[in-house]
Amino acid sequence: MKISKKDALTWFRFFAELPEDEPLGCRQQEISLAVFSQIETAVEARRKKMLAAIPGLRAVVPGTEGVKPWEPDIPVCTLFVGPEKQFPAGCRSCLLGTGLSAVRKTNRCNMACPFCYDYGMLDEIEPIGEGLWEIGGGRYREEDLPLLFALQGKPTGIAYVYLEPFMEIEKYYGIIRRFHEAGVHQHMYTNGVNASEENLKALGEAGLDELRFNLGASGAADRVIDAMAAAKKYIPQVGIETPMTREFFKALNAKKEKILATGIDFMNCAELHLNDNNIANYAGEPMYFCRMGYLSPIISRDLTLQVMKTAAEEQWPITVHDCSNKTKIARDLNLAAREGGWFGRSVYGREIGAIPYAAFLPSLEDETLVFTEEEELPRGYRPGEIVL
Repeated sequence: MKISKKDALTWFRFFAELPEDEPLGCRQQEISLAVFSQIETAVEARRKKMLAAIPGLRAVVPGTEGVKPWEPDIPVCTLFVGPEKQFPAGCRSCLLGTGLSAVRKTNRCNMACPFCYDYGMLDEIEPIGEGLWEIGGGRYREEDLPLLFALQGKPTGIAYVYLEPFMEIEKYYGIIRRFHEAGVHQHMYTNGVNASEENLKALGEAGLDELRFNLGASGAADRVIDAMAAAKKYIPQVGIETPMTREFFKALNAKKEKILATGIDFMNCAELHLNDNNIANYAGEPMYFCRMGYLSPIISRDLTLQVMKTAAEEQWPITVHDCSNKTKIARDLNLAAREGGWFGRSVYGREIGAIPYAAFLPSLEDETLVFTEEEELPRGYRPGEIVL
């Protein structure tokens, strides 16, 4: 069903007025899914042209460590520009190894970023527990690691996430040392606000392999940029990983020279995806569903591709990685395959409750988003007809 943009807008205005607890009938669901497909198809058609305009664009090939020039129809795990040797090892582990094995400790943060998945509920995050670490969903002490390694093998890499580790960074040195001694690649995420020469040096001495700064959290604050330069003295790989927003795009352009002068290795441009906590912060932005999973502002990845084009043309000395929703799909498929899952198995999916039909009205009202093909709706589906 190649629904026209005009009919899509009419129907979605109607769906947006329905009570949240009133489910759509089967034919109404057909209409809504047709609209989401049309929006996604239009977005992908536009992006294919943007990708073709990026010089030197390269693809990480699924199931291998190989990299090849991007072509429109080849299967890829992810895309990047810049020096291949600086593509982060943590991303290789995530996409080609045993996945993003999360190690969690801190349940607090010193900021409240609009793009945060826990926005508005940062004071309600349950603690992990004194002396405990959440590893793979279970709770363990440092001394349990040898047992985990003996019974389950060593992961290709782990990541310290959730929420801001530098709130109590001194607790991390011991477990980092244990993973380092076991030969496991480790990367950590931070907003960088509490980073100092002392704790960055301690992280390096403990054996942290990779530190990723969410530079957008602080609006690319000078003190955080300085911390990135300091981190490079002690930690092998240092980079940026930030959801791409209009605000970060503006800050990045304003401080590009200072950022590139830090000597960092990479920048992961994450496609922002929304949930019930943060979606209100992006009201009015044209949205799309990626394979009916992550709900994202269309502008997020569009800005990433603009940054990659500039980086390639200006030959930035860093790798710029397109960490898009499609990258997340590839990540989950890889992990499912390694776990012996059935064909097509993946945990990638919608991270928002009821579908917010009103949130898609800006997409349907955006004259620059053109449906690639339209056809008249069949009888029984047209506006003005009763559709259940």
